Amino acid sequence: MGPIAAIVDEVRRHRDDGILQIKEAHEKGIPIVGTYCGYMPWEIIDAAGAIAVSLCAKSDEAIPAAEEHLPRNLCPLVKSSYGHALRGSCPYFHFCDLIVAETTCDGKKKMYELLDRIKPVHLVQIPQRQDRPEDLALMKSEFNRVCRRLETLTGRPVTDEALAASVALRNRERRGLRALWDLSRRDNPPLTGWEVQEITDYIQYHFDKKQALVWLEGVTETLRQTEPERDLSAKPRVLVTGCPIGGVMKTLKTLEESGALVVCFENCGGQKEPLKAVDEAKDVMGALAEKYLTIGCSVMSPNPHRMEALERLIDEYDVDGVVEIVLTACHTYAIESHSIRERVQSLGKRYLAVGTDYSPGDREQLATRMGAFVEML
Repeated sequence: MGPIAAIVDEVRRHRDDGILQIKEAHEKGIPIVGTYCGYMPWEIIDAAGAIAVSLCAKSDEAIPAAEEHLPRNLCPLVKSSYGHALRGSCPYFHFCDLIVAETTCDGKKKMYELLDRIKPVHLVQIPQRQDRPEDLALMKSEFNRVCRRLETLTGRPVTDEALAASVALRNRERRGLRALWDLSRRDNPPLTGWEVQEITDYIQYHFDKKQALVWLEGVTETLRQTEPERDLSAKPRVLVTGCPIGGVMKTLKTLEESGALVVCFENCGGQKEPLKAVDEAKDVMGALAEKYLTIGCSVMSPNPHRMEALERLIDEYDVDGVVEIVLTACHTYAIESHSIRERVQSLGKRYLAVGTDYSPGDREQLATRMGAFVEML
């Protein structure tokens, strides 16, 4: 086994270690805070002495349980997340002391009302615009409210010094992830898109952040210096955008099995949040609010930051085509896909929109559509 294959094998063998880490932290009395969105600042949770864990569910197993309370024609991410909480089948949710949620999509914010019956939920009011002074002021005010709630939970003050240290650590993680992803800019990258996403997920669920970053930086350097073990240079290069990729990894697998190479993810869980760092030279709370407000999520109207990010990433990763993944009943991404198609095609790139959910039933249809798309590329 070569060094690149060994790295991938290590990640697969240890992908569930995060569950044990969270259990051990809980047993030590360290507060666990669950989140469902990239708008929730890891830095504040860390500065309060708690551990942040993403709770977005990635399977359809718990959806039938959720549909006892939620409508069937709702986003599968919302139903799956609530279903696992309802059934007690998510170990991360089980150990949470508090959920810090956000008013992004309407489905999620109404689901949080029901979730609050299971675990305490602190709801953050996210602005729906990014370009007015009052939007930044609201974001900063809401982040200050998060600080006060977490101080009550942990019994530890959230100081500017603690926030600054957490900002520096999270910025280091953003740089580390971008360095990993930048390896896909090569003509013959060392990893497939599937493998890159596996490493990204592994880092997200490794809760000793400093230890995880030492590992990530070492792995990235090994990958940078090691001759690729496969020739991926002839494959069409694809950027994936749209809804969070976690629950629909089937689309990524199908796309690469159809002959494409996914070189960039503009989704949540990909480059959407880490693309911009927090400005460490500014007032720390204002800088946090400013950074998170620029995330290019489709809930923002208008949403220029997503368009700017797409243009930049398409150019940097020398992309041949763009595939947009839209989850069933995700209205903001579904409507915005029209503008994304126009922008991508104006750059001379091919575009494919794929609507799907968490079930495996449409794999053959996905294979047919993606196979035809890859042939065009």
